[in-house]
Amino acid sequence: MTEELSVKPKIRCAIYTRKSSEDGLEQEFNSIDAQRLSGENFIASQVGKGWVLIDDHYDDGGFSGGTLERPALKRLFRDIEENKIDCVVIYKIDRLSRSLFDFQKIIELFDQKKVSFASVTQNFTTDDSVGRLMLNVMLSFAQYERELTGERIRDKVDASKKKGMWMGGNPSIGYDILDKKLVINEAEAKIVRVLFQTFIETESITETARELNKHGFETKTWVSKTDKLQKGQNFNKRNVRRVLENPIYAGKIRHKNQLYNGLHEAIISENVWQKTKDIFGKNQDNKPSIPVTRITTAPLLKGIMNCGVCGSKMIPTYTNKQGKRYRYYLCSYKAVGNNDSCKVGRISAVEAENLVTNQILGLLKKPEFIVNTISQSAGKISESVVINSFKQIEKVWDELFPIEQARIVSLLVKDITINPDGLNIRIFKEGLHSLSNELNS
Repeated sequence: MTEELSVKPKIRCAIYTRKSSEDGLEQEFNSIDAQRLSGENFIASQVGKGWVLIDDHYDDGGFSGGTLERPALKRLFRDIEENKIDCVVIYKIDRLSRSLFDFQKIIELFDQKKVSFASVTQNFTTDDSVGRLMLNVMLSFAQYERELTGERIRDKVDASKKKGMWMGGNPSIGYDILDKKLVINEAEAKIVRVLFQTFIETESITETARELNKHGFETKTWVSKTDKLQKGQNFNKRNVRRVLENPIYAGKIRHKNQLYNGLHEAIISENVWQKTKDIFGKNQDNKPSIPVTRITTAPLLKGIMNCGVCGSKMIPTYTNKQGKRYRYYLCSYKAVGNNDSCKVGRISAVEAENLVTNQILGLLKKPEFIVNTISQSAGKISESVVINSFKQIEKVWDELFPIEQARIVSLLVKDITINPDGLNIRIFKEGLHSLSNELNS
């Protein structure tokens, strides 16, 4: 008589561990190791049920439980999708997630793949209805605890910032962090003072970035908590504006749109900070204004002039010096403050527009254009009137509104290329004919 032996199916178990901070991970036996050891012992105690530990490790050190964006957790999910795991063992349920919403998504994946999970310290599994009930109760308390902790932290930050305390973050140029306090770095503080002074003189973020880069200045070089070197970079519009708008340099701390006197030392005076704010306010006030008179200068060549070195557009800009405005066309590649990449840089708007205008007026004086205009008029305009008008073309041009001048330029000029040694203009072949038709319409 043959005796049949019943063999229990194997349940492949994976251990998932997590620690929120990186503190202590460098130790020979850390929190991650302790969680894993507990999981291994728990699985060994269930060997009679067919539980076996798989070789792969799923350890997230330095990752918050408030998000699912964790590398080891994502790898665990992929292996579950590929049916490599039957049960997930954790030290405590908040190691898997601290968010009730995220946990529900995890449970949906587990249910779909018929994967259970067990908590070592809370002594339950999701194999039965009692375990599932306990899970929902504990998750609710875990979520409550997390939100309560968040409120306490926010209250602490509120109170600390109102006292003028710096509450962390990446170090700003001009300051070093010593014992969790801001301490002036004199070498960098000189750069900050030059930055503010240059902006007050030019009233231009772009010009400020260009001037800083001209002197070889760079943004702050610092080392992160993970010992990663963050090297300084050239200044550009974005990081210059970030410095100009940061009240830390005036010895203040911003919190919820309010400024409080900081406990750290200021790099710039209150007077410099106020002047900077006034310039930003003035530029904002002037922003909606629209030129409405003939004497207002418009960017005549906007959209049709290109840099011959890097191929980017030349964009109109200006600076204010001693109450007078100076207009330029600036290589857009340089507009972000990268000064060494292009030899064209910027050119005087007045000079460029005068050169192009002279070329256009020269074309309009040509006999073939005058003859073509007369023939297109078909007697509507007398020949003498047409000839006399073109004899005085400069006067006629000056009386046009800037927008009318710009339209004529766009009608005749295909594009303009600016090079370090000169300017090249390409004319539309059909542009003169189209203009003749318009003059007679």
